[in-house]
Amino acid sequence: MRHTPTPDLQRRRLLAGAACAGAAGLLAPLSARAANYPQRPITFICPWPVGGTADQSMRALCQVASGVLGQSIVVENRAGASGMIGTKTLSQAQPDGYTIGQIPISVARFSQLGLLQLDPRNELTYLARTSGQTFGIAVLAGSPFKTLQEVVAHAKAHPGQVTYGHAGIGGATHVGMEEFALAAGAQFNAIAYKGGSAALQDVLGGQIDLLADSSSWAPHVESGKLRLLATWGEARASRFKDAPTLKELGYGVVVEAPNGIGAPKGLDPAVERKLRDAFRAAVASDAFKQVADRIDAPVMYLDGPDYKAYVASVYQQETALIARLKLKEMLQKG
Repeated sequence: MRHTPTPDLQRRRLLAGAACAGAAGLLAPLSARAANYPQRPITFICPWPVGGTADQSMRALCQVASGVLGQSIVVENRAGASGMIGTKTLSQAQPDGYTIGQIPISVARFSQLGLLQLDPRNELTYLARTSGQTFGIAVLAGSPFKTLQEVVAHAKAHPGQVTYGHAGIGGATHVGMEEFALAAGAQFNAIAYKGGSAALQDVLGGQIDLLADSSSWAPHVESGKLRLLATWGEARASRFKDAPTLKELGYGVVVEAPNGIGAPKGLDPAVERKLRDAFRAAVASDAFKQVADRIDAPVMYLDGPDYKAYVASVYQQETALIARLKLKEMLQKG
């Protein structure tokens, strides 16, 4: 026996059918767009000033990745707030694959300090971890400080008088120096800059005593303008084997702060795969390795999902670090 649908049931069926048809209509163009991606230039947000080591490495990667994707990748520098201005700009962009950028690992710290209003564990799309950085402490060649031990002794005798430049409160260079100061029992005068290149210029000009930065100091150490007192990795830097590490000097501090690449949350999975493939090829390229070697940036590749898991693990570590260094109190003091 057949039942004639009531008018209300017929209406619900029609609406359900229309909804399914509408969803299919939306999915088809989206898949077509992903298949043809990219059809125009891609903007890459670098959250650091032009000329720094992170900027150099990102430009090298983008050049190779653009060849893989068949479209140009235009680097746009959005420096400030220890890399968080660029990261925030990236997170607010349309998730269409046409705005990507560098995600500093310090997002795990700054999100907990309230300087970045997002949760990096689930509000960004991660494409690749690319390379680390070689951090170090350098002084002018004519500085009275010949060793790091001499710096520590002077800082203990004259608390707050030894100045150092870093790339922003709470960033890798600032936190690394504060960890070192805590381990050494010394007090320094920290001077914040928008990026390492600006701090470098003031060290070269004699305005501050120490530079704490990734390897922007390297060519100046090689030319004899600067003296490298220590590096911050697990082992000595291959090009600067005479400089000891903070760890071997007994301070127990290791800082690598690897760079990563990402996109806004909600990126189409097919577009995400294309970008992950392109940057995987870029990291493996000889062109990138040459730049990485030149700026002392060890390759530390992870695919997007693994990089996301790495960020989550660092997030937990940063919770303890923030408490130990009293970073929230530092920020409140300005």
